This record gives sequence, structure tokens and C-alpha cells, in this order.
Amino acid sequence: MRRSIVITAAAALTLGLAACGTEAEEPDTAATDAPTGTAEETTEPVGAGGTLTIWVDDTREAAVAAAAEAFEAETGATVELVQKNFDDIRPDLLAQVPTGEGPDITVGAHDWLGELTTNGVVAPVELGDTAAEFEDVAVEAFTYEGQVYGLPYAIENIAIFRNAELVDETPATFDEMIAMGQESGAQYPFLVQITEVGDPYTMYPFQTSFGAPVFETNEDGSYTAELAMGGEEGNAFAQWLAEQGAAGTLNTSWEYDIVVEAFANGEAAYLLGGPWMLSSFEGIDVAVDPIPTAGGEPAQPFTGVQGFYVSAQSDNALLATDFLVNYMATEEAQIALYEAGDRTPALTSAADTVSEDPIAAGFREVGATAVPMPSIPEMGEVWNFWGVTEGQIIAGQLDPVEGWEKMVSDIQAAIGG
Repeated sequence: MRRSIVITAAAALTLGLAACGTEAEEPDTAATDAPTGTAEETTEPVGAGGTLTIWVDDTREAAVAAAAEAFEAETGATVELVQKNFDDIRPDLLAQVPTGEGPDITVGAHDWLGELTTNGVVAPVELGDTAAEFEDVAVEAFTYEGQVYGLPYAIENIAIFRNAELVDETPATFDEMIAMGQESGAQYPFLVQITEVGDPYTMYPFQTSFGAPVFETNEDGSYTAELAMGGEEGNAFAQWLAEQGAAGTLNTSWEYDIVVEAFANGEAAYLLGGPWMLSSFEGIDVAVDPIPTAGGEPAQPFTGVQGFYVSAQSDNALLATDFLVNYMATEEAQIALYEAGDRTPALTSAADTVSEDPIAAGFREVGATAVPMPSIPEMGEVWNFWGVTEGQIIAGQLDPVEGWEKMVSDIQAAIGG
């Protein structure tokens, strides 16, 4: 087991942190292979007597439990896993941590970062040299104002599912894809989940292909709060939405279950979706391809990165960092998490291994050009207007340019710009 953690850096993180709802003793911060910054030495392992409480959803529980078993055996620490509904984790974390309750570690998504840091419920995680072993986008996604706040374990993005029994390839442009889908004789040339309230996450690669990303970015790739989806580029995308709605190539009645079932039944040539759909496609000759451009520029989907946060109120921050950096950042652990959820591992060596499978390789190829979903606090205001406007434009209920420009104006007002 690799033990590369920088103990002195992690120990500094523990100073001034209050209890985290556990009654464990303060862990001994000594380690057998790293300096502690004190003259006195100890033969006890770093986790001796310490306890970690980890919130985990049912999908990830078995993989985390396996790593926790090894951690307990090697450190003498105790790990308590608490299974949570993934959708409940963020609100429960926000409610409990300020009161001194909650976990030491929790699974979570990177786009929670803005809200979690604003509310002071998560602490930076010292990855040290281990950071270089992860895909760049994974570490970037968990970075806020120059500090890393999570140990990433999975990268997820959407891509084109292609029914290989009906079509041989996914062409470079949206129009060509529709034409090939029609020629295949499939009932649906192309499907994508959309409802009357839209689905801007799934539609985002088409928006970026018009040069209309949601926010401007700094030179280092981090997001600013300046909107970038207005102007001529945004208006062109809105007009395209209206055209596709009128042509029937986009339809607001295409709910998730409908499009997944249609593709699973061989009724669609192409489907835009994510790895969470894969379990529905067993027995189908399916390929995963890049997303074609609609506006001429690269179609860049959002990357969602999942990882582990450390509570800002944990009294076991050193122990938590040890567990994450030395036990969850291993190829074995990251592949186990991949096998549980079909998301590309964030650890590069693990991603290399699973990419021997063409489905995993397809998602990884698309993910290489994806962009992290913004985790800045302002993003919360964008969702309130974005999807509804898209849905109304596709349905022909709004003039595309007027509707889009009003949406941008409303978002700008909401974020205070």
C-alpha cells in the first residue's frame, strides 16, 4: 500500500478544527515513514485509536468498504460507513456540519463546491505529489480559488450512443448525423432527453459548438462570473433550437425513460446520453462516439467529477486525508468504483486500464475535450432560467432571439452583474 501523504502539511489542516459529531479520541498524528515535526517518535500507526465516519451512497458503498477494511487493518483506525441517498448528501451536509455533526468524509460531486465552500462546510485536501497521478480535469474540477477541496474518483460526461447494427459511424456534423439516422430506417434518427423544462446539461455540447459557453474563463481555465452565452453566438444557438424543434429533430416530449427505452428497443440510430444509461442497453451492439458539431465549433459537453470531501469540522482531518490519498487514490480502489458506476476513473493509471474496453475508451475520448461544469456559486442562478427557456424555444412558445436575450438579461440580474 502506497503511503505518500505529507503528514506535516495535513497536520496543519487539523489545527483549530472542531469535532465532527464523533466521540473518537484525537488521532495520534505520527507515521512510520514521514516526519511529524516533533522530536518525540512513536511506534503506533497514524490511525491508532482514531475513527472516521464516511457518508457513501449505495452504488459506491462496497468499493469504499473494501478500501476501509485495508485501512483499518494497516492503521488500527475504525471506519464507520453511513449509507445515504446521494441526493440527500449535499443538503444534509449543509445542515449538519455547522452544528458539529455530519461525517468526516463524504462522497459528492464537484459542482457542489461553490456552495459548500461558501458555507464553510468542507476543508481543502492536501494531495501532494498524488495530484499529478490524476487526470488534469479531475483536479481542476475540485479546485476553487487555488485550493483543492476533494479527492476525485470518477469523471463522467455524455457522448453519442450509436446503434452499430443500424449505422457504421457518427459523422462530424449534426446534420450529417440526422441524415445517416434517417437513411438507417430507424424510427428515430436521433434522440436526446428533453422535457418542457428543457435539459441544458445534455444540450450543452451543441451550445458550445456555436461558441456560446455559459461563463467566460480565466487563463488557467477557471470560471469567472461573466456570462458568455449571449450575443450573436447565443442567439444563433437559440435559432438552431427553434429550427430543430420545428423540424421534429428535437422534441420536448422526449423524457428520459422514453428515449432510453426506444434506444434499448433498437428504435433509434443515435442517442445523446451518459454512462448511467449503459445498464439498459445490454444485448445491443452499441458504440460510443464523439458528439457532432451543430454550430461549426467543437461540441464540448460538461464534465462532472465525483470525489470525496473532508468536513471542515472534522477533528480527524489528518486521518481522513491519509485514507483518501493512500487508500482511495489507488488503482484498485478507483477501478472498483468504476465497476460500480461505469464512470471513467479519475486516476490516470486506472483510466488507462479500463479503457481497454471500447465503451470506456469512447467516453474517455469525449471527456478529454469536455469542460468542467461550473462550480462557482453564480451557476445556481443560471439553472433557474436556462432550461425553461430552451424548452419553450424548442416547443415554439418563444421567439428564439427575444427569449434567449431575455434569459441572459434575467440571469445577469440574478447574479448581480
